[in-house]
Amino acid sequence: MPKKILIIDDSATVRQQVRTALTNAGFEVVEAVDGLDGLKQITDRNDFAGVVCDVNMPHLNGLEMLERVKASGKLEALPVLMLTTEGQPAKVQKAKAVGAKGWLVKPFKSDVLAATMRKLTGAV
Repeated sequence: MPKKILIIDDSATVRQQVRTALTNAGFEVVEAVDGLDGLKQITDRNDFAGVVCDVNMPHLNGLEMLERVKASGKLEALPVLMLTTEGQPAKVQKAKAVGAKGWLVKPFKSDVLAATMRKLTGAV
């Protein structure tokens, strides 16, 4: 059974690019349109093997969403990869402090994204 990945990004184009890369790598993909939607899906379900999350989104940004997920106790075993245009060291450090396991800058290479998610989820 393929591992299920939640993609959280406000851009439908980016979600489609990530979906294609991950489904081609053998993952099952679920999408969320912003941080609030992602937070709801993470707290309502327990079948995600990993999350790919944007930082800059309306309603609730990726870092705020991570803080809320961590506070709920759901993040301990859930690897989160931040996929964003941001490259500022302070934001990378903040993401790691609230539980992110990795950081990729857009535009991304599909093979790098797939390999990173394989490593984070143990789907070798």
